[in-house]
Amino acid sequence: MNAYIIKSIGLAGLNGFDVIVETSITNGLPAFVIVGLPDNSVQESRERVRAVIKNLGYEFPMRRILVNLAPADTRKEGSIYDLPIALAVLIASGQITPAAEDSVFAGELSLDGKLRPVAGMLPMALSARDSGAKALFAPKDSAAEASLARGLAVYAADHISEIIDHLNGAGEICPAEECQPLFSEAKGLDFSDIKGQAAARRAIEIAVSGAHNMLLSGTAGGGKSMMVKRIPSILPPMTMEEMIETTAIHSVAGLTSKSNPLVRQRPFRSPHHTISAAGAAGGGKTPKPGEMSLSHNGVLFLDEFPEFRRDVLESLRQPMEDGYVTITRANRSYKYPSGFMLVGAMNPCKCGWHGHPSGKCVCSEESIKNYMMRISGPILDRIDLFVNVPPVKYAELTSVSEAETSEKIRDRVVRTRELQMSRQGTTNSRLMGGLMKTYCGISREGELMMKSAYEKFSLSARAYSKIIKVARTIADMSGSPDIETEHLAEAIQYRRSGTLLV
Repeated sequence: MNAYIIKSIGLAGLNGFDVIVETSITNGLPAFVIVGLPDNSVQESRERVRAVIKNLGYEFPMRRILVNLAPADTRKEGSIYDLPIALAVLIASGQITPAAEDSVFAGELSLDGKLRPVAGMLPMALSARDSGAKALFAPKDSAAEASLARGLAVYAADHISEIIDHLNGAGEICPAEECQPLFSEAKGLDFSDIKGQAAARRAIEIAVSGAHNMLLSGTAGGGKSMMVKRIPSILPPMTMEEMIETTAIHSVAGLTSKSNPLVRQRPFRSPHHTISAAGAAGGGKTPKPGEMSLSHNGVLFLDEFPEFRRDVLESLRQPMEDGYVTITRANRSYKYPSGFMLVGAMNPCKCGWHGHPSGKCVCSEESIKNYMMRISGPILDRIDLFVNVPPVKYAELTSVSEAETSEKIRDRVVRTRELQMSRQGTTNSRLMGGLMKTYCGISREGELMMKSAYEKFSLSARAYSKIIKVARTIADMSGSPDIETEHLAEAIQYRRSGTLLV
């Protein structure tokens, strides 16, 4: 009996796991069997491996070949096992030299032996490194992404023959260079293009500075979407940890590539309002990240907010509160981070003109009420800032004066974010429990102001804490170590605008 063991990796959500490819070649009727809960794509590896071995000029064993993917009780999915299975068959049949025990192999094969990139390479590489592997053999197009797993030597190849030569000592593959996580500044749209709307611009800066959720409401043509689309130009740079975390999510979704192996800018996702709940939260037979997870560490922009399906909006509840999405299937639960900053934009009614000076609105009071009721109270309660965007005045629209640029705004945002991170290790919007008590204390005068607002606007406990957090951000922007009454007053005003929506 000829048998051999080679190491590979698997992926379930964002979590990688060790896979042992056990290959046994025995006498008997010719057969090629793969066991260990393989899905259809893994089963199809038999034909790809058979063709590759023959096309390389090696002998495909005409005996009984059994490949076991251990652990046998865990589902194996995808085409990443082509490479380790092909090598295991060649080694078990004595045609090539065995690999080192601390080496891991992953990659899809074309019929002529070329290696194709695979989705989810970064989380798999991180898992391999954490399990003690020293070397990872992977497709060259996935090498830059895999190299982000610092401490793991990545050997990249275009063709399986390069790996075989490396194992046989006939040729050497040098470890791939590490991908450098340089910040990439957003180009193009700039806040200097915005005419007027000083109050809305101020609210957006507050929201971005503290990563607060925000909803802009106003008549059609006021510039809501135009302003929101410029938010990427004022977002602070990502830390290395955030880049790795965000890239892992995008890798699983198949959104990384050889030319774009690392997510260097904070995501800005803007799905159409016809999106399904599975598209928003994630899903599928093998659950993939949805828009909420793809916007992790960035912004999720929902334009025409009330037009989204009710189940889509309601699926925002847990992610907005907890910062992650859990997708449960019969045999496994998948957990994806979704710490996004939600920005919504909406018209005040179906026709879009309610409250416009022209009086063009044709909606009845009942119609306006029904339109607003598309957004449930629990979702509105999770919004930090409600901003009314009035029509732009003619004098502002035709003014030749230069508006403040995104660069100046971003500089202030970066300073405010750095202050929060150095003080408490997280943004103000994520302050919870003891941290909030420690860093968001208010004076006796402030307590009286909050008591009055709480009773007047019938606020919930969640809305109360959100006002305090927004006030903390406003205080940070002004350089104040304490939350003053003027900071609370401005934060209350943003919450008061929300009470007019319900």
